[in-house]
Amino acid sequence: MSDDDRERALLQQVAELVEREHTLRQQLGDPTDQNRIGDRAALRSLEEELDQCWDLLRQRRALRAVHLDPTSAHVRPVEQVENYLPRPGEPT
Repeated sequence: MSDDDRERALLQQVAELVEREHTLRQQLGDPTDQNRIGDRAALRSLEEELDQCWDLLRQRRALRAVHLDPTSAHVRPVEQVENYLPRPGEPT
């Protein structure tokens, strides 16, 4: 699989996750939904997976920008991706 194919696959995965996220958010807005707790847990998990995908995409693009191999990027643990500290001067 070429690097461009990997990037397209990653972007496709992001699009699918975003679509699922929208569906879950609509379900959570339905007051008759009997599985709201399960939907919230699924949404949280999906948001974490989406954040990991975006992080991987950013890593790949940063490596490519400095002429390094983007395939050396890797999926980081949820705990790391979800707990980035803001840069100095950025709002928290």
